[in-house]
Amino acid sequence: MYAERASVVAGAVVWTRSAGPGAGPVLPDGCMDLLWSEGRLLVAGPDTHAHTPGAGGTWAGVRFAPGSAPAVLGVPAHELRDRRVELADLWGDADARRLAERIGEAPDEAAELEAVALERAVPTDPLLGAVVRHLDAGGTVAGAADVAGLGARQLHRRSLDAFGYGPKTLARILRLQRALTLVRRGVPYGDAAHRAGCADQAHLAREMRALAGITLGAYEALAKSETPSPSGSRTTA
Repeated sequence: MYAERASVVAGAVVWTRSAGPGAGPVLPDGCMDLLWSEGRLLVAGPDTHAHTPGAGGTWAGVRFAPGSAPAVLGVPAHELRDRRVELADLWGDADARRLAERIGEAPDEAAELEAVALERAVPTDPLLGAVVRHLDAGGTVAGAADVAGLGARQLHRRSLDAFGYGPKTLARILRLQRALTLVRRGVPYGDAAHRAGCADQAHLAREMRALAGITLGAYEALAKSETPSPSGSRTTA
């Protein structure tokens, strides 16, 4: 069972999930998550391919908006790309143990995890926000550089630190998420591809295989069976 709500942390989402057999893959979404499960605190880095959640256990997470987690976690996003790591590896054993005890003793673990994230939250760099909005609207990488007032190399370097990969990869991931949002609403694949910014349905199908590792039909079946979030909950094996 999966549930989510908007967070008091700007742009973030708080989610909970009781994982089990048959849980769908977690798809790339440009985000990073702070995770809690049965006494453990972990971080899910930005994905470039689908990740299969481990079976069993109850999870809570705060999914940060693209580009906002590195300032909270204190580490460049590219260092955590395609990784799930213990929070203790980032914040030290003492801090991680104290926070784990605090969350474990709270009546609402997800809300307490959110409170931890809120205490560490800082305003997102407005330039990064402008890049995300431009790319999520279907804009070009060159246009994103112009919007941010950065050269191509500067944008790439800033993107690696903020998102975990370059702006071209971020644009592909955001485009796929736009298409999948439409698919979940019942929009035909060809129309979803066109409206999301793909050249055609075949282009969307190739991106789906490259980034998600499954077909559109398989994804749609999973979406109908378990009502996932846009990318699924980002648990760890």
